[in-house]
Amino acid sequence: MAELMASAATSVMGSVIGKLTAMLGDKYQFARDVEQGIRFLKDELSTMDAVLQKLADKDDDQMDPMDKDWRNKKLWKDQGIAEEIQKLKILVTEQSERAKRYRALGSSPPHYLAASPQPVRLDPRATALFQEARDPVGIDGPREEIIQLLQVEEKQHKVVSIYGTAGQGKTTLAMEVYRKITQAFDCRAFVSVSQTLDLKKLLRDILSQIVSKSEFDQLQSERWETEQLMRKMIDYLIGKRYFILIDDIWNVSDWELVEAALPRNDNGSRIITTTRSKTVAETCAGIDAQMYKAKPLGDDESRRLFFKRLFHSTEHCPQDLMAVSSDILRKCGGLPLAIISIAGLLANRSKTKEVWVNALKYISAAVDKDSHIDKMKRIFLLSYFDLPLHLKSCMLYLSVFPEDYLIDCRRLILLWVAEGLIPGQGRENMEQLGRSYLNELINRSLVQPTKVGADGATVKQCRVHDVILEFIVSKAVEHNFVTIWNRNGFSENYSSNKIRRLSIQHNISRQAEEMTIKEHAAHIRSINIFDPMSMLLITSMFLSSQVLRVLNTETRVGCNLGHVKSFGQIKYLRLGLSFGFRPLISFGCKLPKDIEKLQHLETLDVTVCAGIDILPASITQLHRLVRLLVGARVKLPDGIGNLQALEELPSISLGFQTIKFIQGLGDLTNLKVLGIDWRYDHYLLRHVDVEGHKEACISSLSKLVTTLRELHVVQDARDDRLSFMASCGSTPPPLRRLVFHDSCGPSVVPHQIISSLVNLTRLSIGLVSQEGINILASLPMLLSITVRVLGNSGIRYTISSQGFQCLVKFNFDCYYMGALEFEPGAMPKLQRLKLYLVAWGQFNYEQGGLILGLQNLAGLRHVALCSNCKYATPDEVQDLEDDIMVAAGAHPNCPVVQQVKKINQEWMAQGCSRRPRDYPMLEAQ
Repeated sequence: MAELMASAATSVMGSVIGKLTAMLGDKYQFARDVEQGIRFLKDELSTMDAVLQKLADKDDDQMDPMDKDWRNKKLWKDQGIAEEIQKLKILVTEQSERAKRYRALGSSPPHYLAASPQPVRLDPRATALFQEARDPVGIDGPREEIIQLLQVEEKQHKVVSIYGTAGQGKTTLAMEVYRKITQAFDCRAFVSVSQTLDLKKLLRDILSQIVSKSEFDQLQSERWETEQLMRKMIDYLIGKRYFILIDDIWNVSDWELVEAALPRNDNGSRIITTTRSKTVAETCAGIDAQMYKAKPLGDDESRRLFFKRLFHSTEHCPQDLMAVSSDILRKCGGLPLAIISIAGLLANRSKTKEVWVNALKYISAAVDKDSHIDKMKRIFLLSYFDLPLHLKSCMLYLSVFPEDYLIDCRRLILLWVAEGLIPGQGRENMEQLGRSYLNELINRSLVQPTKVGADGATVKQCRVHDVILEFIVSKAVEHNFVTIWNRNGFSENYSSNKIRRLSIQHNISRQAEEMTIKEHAAHIRSINIFDPMSMLLITSMFLSSQVLRVLNTETRVGCNLGHVKSFGQIKYLRLGLSFGFRPLISFGCKLPKDIEKLQHLETLDVTVCAGIDILPASITQLHRLVRLLVGARVKLPDGIGNLQALEELPSISLGFQTIKFIQGLGDLTNLKVLGIDWRYDHYLLRHVDVEGHKEACISSLSKLVTTLRELHVVQDARDDRLSFMASCGSTPPPLRRLVFHDSCGPSVVPHQIISSLVNLTRLSIGLVSQEGINILASLPMLLSITVRVLGNSGIRYTISSQGFQCLVKFNFDCYYMGALEFEPGAMPKLQRLKLYLVAWGQFNYEQGGLILGLQNLAGLRHVALCSNCKYATPDEVQDLEDDIMVAAGAHPNCPVVQQVKKINQEWMAQGCSRRPRDYPMLEAQ
């Protein structure tokens, strides 16, 4: 308890001290008495913060009453600056002097004044546990047993339910079965129910995976209700053979609702469910009673998982640690999550017998005589109290996200910074420090990486295991760190304390909204909304808050912010919702008319907000704006060059902008990320000076060559506008990522331009020749590449052993005829291969097939295959897939093969109008 209270206090105090420091150099300099008061208060609070950190290392039982009383005092209230600063000074002085009279409290410098810590790197042993492993520990036997249950009586509708205690690896097992079964199903889907069922969201999740893009977009635009979604799913599945995995069902009533949308059609459909409840499992399985009870890992399997996290393998474990390791593992009871958590705890300690024996004592005291679920919570408690103070608040903040939510890591770090949870000065330094914090939480196995960049050192997406999230939520709510609104109202343990951070995870009623606003508007620091259909409107009463820092909405209803009034402290503003890689348009979003008053705003994201087709002219007065994310067809005001802090402008359509605006792009001297759509439709051609736009863009890009790190270009294949690259002079060393895309085919870039991009790490490009492949192979730093080819009959692209020495990910997209061959020694570090292919029966087999030499890719771990059946019969498509499966099966690494949903003719017709970021399979990751 002491540590939790001190953690919250130091988190708030660090934020306050940072703000006081900023104020000393800001607009308050003209008032000498105020400046002196702020400086005094900052110095006093800095010393007090250092003391609090020292006290936080002690439990209540170890602390004498005087220290405990000093720690628990309230030092300030929400009051004005000038008239209250003298009172604050007196109060702080009295508190400090009283403590000094009885005890020397110490005055080590606070963490944010100390030297910057070394960056924490991502531990590859931690990420290896959560990536798509070829052989998860202890999975083989259970996986084959479940597959046998699913395969009996081919045409019969079958449901198999996996049940067991929390942390036993039920989801991992179910996913391995889901991946392993390669039978031909018309459609497949994987969804999670979680503790609070949102049936409408779950139905949308399934439909997004089984219907075409145009059908899904239609049902989203029509804002279908639950009953309509259910009828749609029944109509779609009734005649199909489907395979659906439904994870984490909590009660019988939830299953009955889900089951009603899954027709029993005797077409050989299969359903897997996972649950903690045997009763739920029995209900799911029905009269056939096809159930599997998840079993704990055996001793050998437990040891293998434990040492895989700590040493890569059992062989690397020091002999003197073998005995104590066995004792530790016995305390884990064969629960994979417990083993991983304890391994994460020990990974940051010295690997000596003395240290591990002491750790065993703490683990024994925590877990003995408890049930499995209590044991898990006790282990998490050990991991939590082992965290440094600066990580505790960041971990508690994860409670704002719903269960099973996939967290964008960059967005999480920006939220941490905006919330004041990252200490220090300088936005860029704080973001780098935030990345280190996230890496440390991952290294401790408290956060699971779900998507890792090609460099292997950057996690792009993560999640929190539901058992760990339960623990985090309980602590965050208990200590009033976060207030959560879900289907049942406010989270358990909610009290009448002031709401500081509000997370709305289910639709909030108008009555609850009014109550929340009335009682807490002046104190809310952040609002996160994750319910897509939430009716919450940010009214003028919210805008009276002077402390709101974050407004992050994922709702299709939208927010009308009106006038900002005193809403001026906000740093992070995001309106809208993305569903996977598909944007769900949010209706009714309105930006403040006087947006120039948001002088602290650093991130503005309105990418998918319908109704925002033009930005207010006053946005050019936001001098701290770093990231401006808008829809591609939004018109931006002239004067963009005034935004000197702007670093990211990832999507703009030149046809909607004025020449003056395009010229102003060249004045953005700090711009690092730029995305431009160079297409002009027939309507725009009548109103736009295309050549003037082209000249202005070339001029601006020429000025940006020394700053840009990422450049995305979309163009029309009917033009040759990509030749502007030649006018930009030599390619700058900073450019690390380049994406070229044509709306109707691959972009052909002059070879001399490509050969000069020596610092590229990620590239997405279209090519038509073997020479182009050879030039790409010469780029020394490439980690990930997407090649889209529009070949002629008989073309075979050969990858030799020369070049591509660092490549980790290779996406090969063959629109029409073409084949790919890997020679021995090709791409020695390649781990992930994505193939988007068209099956051409006769050509395939006369030439030996579309893909040759797969066995020559020594490092291959994963193959994703997406086959287009537009020009081939089902048998030809199946032959292609079989060839890949056979080749993968013969590979020494036995790579995982993922069969992505087949692309049909309708999808292809829609595909040429999509932006490059809408191609998740094709874009260089």
